[in-house]
Amino acid sequence: MEEPHQRVRALRTDTTVTVYQAYSPAIGLPAAREGRFPASWKRDRMTWIKPSFLWMMYRCGWAAKEAQETVLAVEIRRAGFEWALRHACLSHYRAGLHASPEAWRRELRDAPARVQWDPERDLHLRPLPYRSLQLGLAGEAARRYADEWTVSITDVTPLAHEVHALVRAGDLDGARRLLPREEPYPTPDGLLDRLVGTGPAVAA
Repeated sequence: MEEPHQRVRALRTDTTVTVYQAYSPAIGLPAAREGRFPASWKRDRMTWIKPSFLWMMYRCGWAAKEAQETVLAVEIRRAGFEWALRHACLSHYRAGLHASPEAWRRELRDAPARVQWDPERDLHLRPLPYRSLQLGLAGEAARRYADEWTVSITDVTPLAHEVHALVRAGDLDGARRLLPREEPYPTPDGLLDRLVGTGPAVAA
């Protein structure tokens, strides 16, 4: 079956969804050890969460980029994830989806979350012809994420290194078997109506 152009795919349970972030060890290691973000994690800044493991690998260079050496799998409540989507705005203006560039700017300014659809990646981190969700959380959404929605935090840096080693060795089947099982997320009716569109994104 052909993948739709935009779809939320994630590792999930009946009540939780797993997203990925990468941090310096100074933040990532205590977060994984304590199961919550430390006081040094800035709750007043926008933070981006990604349900796609391979997109996270693309972003952090298999945990090799500076200040992104620790990859975290953050299990959060689905109710919180869906709250963020319900209160999110697209990060770019789309004609036909927004009434005007001005209306989009007002919505973006007031929204506690924003959505980008980025090309999904294969095991070589090459872009695929369909897109995966990246969700930015700010203000109320960032605070709720850190202090209310988070169920567990796991350091998956060793997994990133193991998958990368198999890819470099040419064992793509072995690498694929280790990937988190990301399945289509069952979004309630209307949840993504304001967050998807087939027209081009326009920086307005």
